[in-house]
Amino acid sequence: MTEQQTTLVIRPRRALIMCSVLAVALLAAFVVVAVLLRNSHTGVVFEASDQIAMIGIGIALAAGTMLFGTARVRADATGIEVRNVLARRAFTWDQVLSISFPDGASWARLELPDDEYFSVMAVQAVDRERAVTAVRALRKLHRAATEA
Repeated sequence: MTEQQTTLVIRPRRALIMCSVLAVALLAAFVVVAVLLRNSHTGVVFEASDQIAMIGIGIALAAGTMLFGTARVRADATGIEVRNVLARRAFTWDQVLSISFPDGASWARLELPDDEYFSVMAVQAVDRERAVTAVRALRKLHRAATEA
């Protein structure tokens, strides 16, 4: 494969780990509450449907938590596609002025014309050296595409 055909894929590591742990903990807590719900002596009568609803809420919260771990960047010689929690956008390299990581920011961003920017949640500060490597690789692709 030549450098022109290489596709760079970047995903957050620590955020995915933290989201997975939190999702499992949430689901476990709601399952435990659902199991113990019928045995509680509070004067309220809980049915099987209440237990199923508690587990359903746990599943929904766990799934929502995992959305934060789905961030991804795909970049190649033609452009970059950024998928954040709910938004997905694709840019050609000529639409991107630069890739920056401002001091104190949680993630990198694409600097766009007219003082606009688009956050790149896949490149997170908590990933430390991986984030630095990712930003350098994106800048290299950007530089190669804009100089050509």
